[in-house]
Amino acid sequence: MTDPSESTVGLTGYGTYVPDEIVTGEEIAAQSDIPEDVVVEKMGVREKRVCPSDSDHTTDMCVKAAEEALADAEIEAGEVDMVLYHGSEFKDFVVWSASANVAERLGAEGAFAVESYALCAGAPLAIRQAKSQLLADAPETALLVSASREEDLVDYENEDSSFMFNFGSGACAMVLETDPDEDRLRATIRESAALTDGSFSEDVVMPAGGSRNPASRATVEQGLHTLDVPDPEGMKERLADVSLPNFEEVADDALSRSGYDRDDLDFVALTHMKRSFHDLLTDRLGAEDYYLDEYGHVQSVDQILALDEGVERGLVESGDVLCFLAAGTGYTWAATVLDWQG
Repeated sequence: MTDPSESTVGLTGYGTYVPDEIVTGEEIAAQSDIPEDVVVEKMGVREKRVCPSDSDHTTDMCVKAAEEALADAEIEAGEVDMVLYHGSEFKDFVVWSASANVAERLGAEGAFAVESYALCAGAPLAIRQAKSQLLADAPETALLVSASREEDLVDYENEDSSFMFNFGSGACAMVLETDPDEDRLRATIRESAALTDGSFSEDVVMPAGGSRNPASRATVEQGLHTLDVPDPEGMKERLADVSLPNFEEVADDALSRSGYDRDDLDFVALTHMKRSFHDLLTDRLGAEDYYLDEYGHVQSVDQILALDEGVERGLVESGDVLCFLAAGTGYTWAATVLDWQG
């Protein structure tokens, strides 16, 4: 039996999918009565992709991204041992396994399906979870899929939820393999770090639809099925004190566990956020980055979108040290380091 401590887990392929329909910063400004320059420059949304109401459901987008990732990894769906969904909880149906549906539609007949939720912090943690399982258990190949269309849940007339006006739609997929052939290796997965501050756990909610306030005619008529921030000023004030140090802590911890420090970091794939904070954080980390102002914030899809743009634009090269860095309401901060082979 192979000693797990002597094995490595590599990223051998990835794929993305975004819907065709575009909403511009100008259109968001018109719907929300927020000045266009604030939407475009401060919120950082020149445009974003959104889904038609009757198509591009979460699993539809996952399947399209997964097909691209499998082709990139040069493997067939039947070779996949595990399908892990780490995207939005707003899926085709409630209380439902998107991962099982994706596995079935791809023809991954030998795979078991599982789901992992960390909201917008999902990508680094899903990679961490999949790597651990590949090293500790029998699976050799994992397909990670994620998608979000939470833009459907945003009310542009609710100023309290304005920090979510950047929500866009799309999907990504990653293939992770144990000890892959060098000629198919895109990146070696290194180490991760994460932390959670649960005092933020009820700061962003959809008021109705759960067990506390089940869906009813009244909840629909009251507009309680969109995302809301009960105390936006209080959340902003508390988050301002912890967000930057927590981002830096998980990035530094993941780098240190991987045998690196900030001087070694070449590229950071970061959750979409307001432009000023993005620039502050990437400047402090001293790394290249790609700002997702043509996609908006696509939950745990952001990291692969940023990586793909970085590769296409020559910002990511063979030998680079990458960090997938994310945060999600709850509030969780997470980072995973990769060695890029290209």
